[in-house]
Amino acid sequence: MQWQKLKPPEPDDPICCCECDLYQYGCCCDCEDLDEAFNRWLKVPSKSTFQSPVFGAMAENLEISLIPALLMLPLLLKVAALHYLLGITVLTALPGLVLWYYYATHRKKRRTLFFLTLALYSLAYMYYLFITEILPRGDVSQLQMCTVTSGMIFTIVSLIHTKKGPGFVTAALHNSHSQEDKKESTQVNNGSLQSAASPSGTPAELQTPKEGLGAKWSRCPLCKIMRPPRAGHCRTCGSCVQRLDHHCIWINSCVGQANHRSFLLTLSVFVLTSLYGISLVLCSLCPHQYLMTALFYCPGVYTQSSTALCFTCAWYSSIVAGGLLYLLVAQVLNISFNVTEREAQLALRNKTGQSRLWGLVVDTGEYSRGFYQNWVEFLTMTDASASPQSSLTDLV
Repeated sequence: MQWQKLKPPEPDDPICCCECDLYQYGCCCDCEDLDEAFNRWLKVPSKSTFQSPVFGAMAENLEISLIPALLMLPLLLKVAALHYLLGITVLTALPGLVLWYYYATHRKKRRTLFFLTLALYSLAYMYYLFITEILPRGDVSQLQMCTVTSGMIFTIVSLIHTKKGPGFVTAALHNSHSQEDKKESTQVNNGSLQSAASPSGTPAELQTPKEGLGAKWSRCPLCKIMRPPRAGHCRTCGSCVQRLDHHCIWINSCVGQANHRSFLLTLSVFVLTSLYGISLVLCSLCPHQYLMTALFYCPGVYTQSSTALCFTCAWYSSIVAGGLLYLLVAQVLNISFNVTEREAQLALRNKTGQSRLWGLVVDTGEYSRGFYQNWVEFLTMTDASASPQSSLTDLV
């Protein structure tokens, strides 16, 4: 593959850093071909090894990265609760470690259960501390408790619905679309013949057929199948997705046409439940402080280990909720301008879009039909490939 300096790479072009002469660290490439070569070189076949289908399946699906998410998180939070300086250090380093692991896995283009496990375990651990430490203090009413519980359950149910699939592009999708185009063209031709026979007809309207979407379909260079407009190939999942927005590491799945609405609902419910739970915790720990200032100044909170741990977890939840709130705002703005995250990145790369609202959204102007029509299109879009394979829930 030849790299052209003046031409940006195609979005689905599997270019590697070692093939680009502009990349200054090309000698340190860790592309998949190089990794597979080292794996074959390091793998020594042995006939005496234990062979078992169950053991082999567990070895392939189990990730060592799940262990830090399950063991290190409570330990780090308890260490951060010992002193406020330790809390500042741990809560500052923890997002940095998560971001480092994200870039490490994102560069290798591989799926990982680390972030999904971290999100679910954090949600369960925060709820456990809320039940065991905050509820016995007597500052939370039954209605407030039911609200937090309902929000957590609704978040999990919405997440399961999001994991059903983003709407993968299949070969049958193009075949059904071609048949529909043939039927529409036949009806248009019949209507034009009837209008030509009757002088009272309006041939100008009937002879103007709807622009066939088949001309806008393109062939994926990796999947070798025809895909509809706005579809894209996800290198992490290895498949083309209808109206691909992005690959979300927190759900270990793509966000596409079939699950974009449920993804937005999951974000909204999680952020609202987190903010409400944080406010209840701060009101219980710092009853004499204002809600906005209690997170920064709460005297006497480090006198007991339980209150210090709850206060540290409130800070941890605030950091997570703040990051997801930014993602929620970005998603709402993209929907308002009818642009996906993938299209925004391509527009910035090709310099065909305009940054608006202080760089929070990129307006391509290609699919936008106004604020109201954009949201109507988003709320009414359906999965065109209603196949049994895409209807199965991928819990991991």
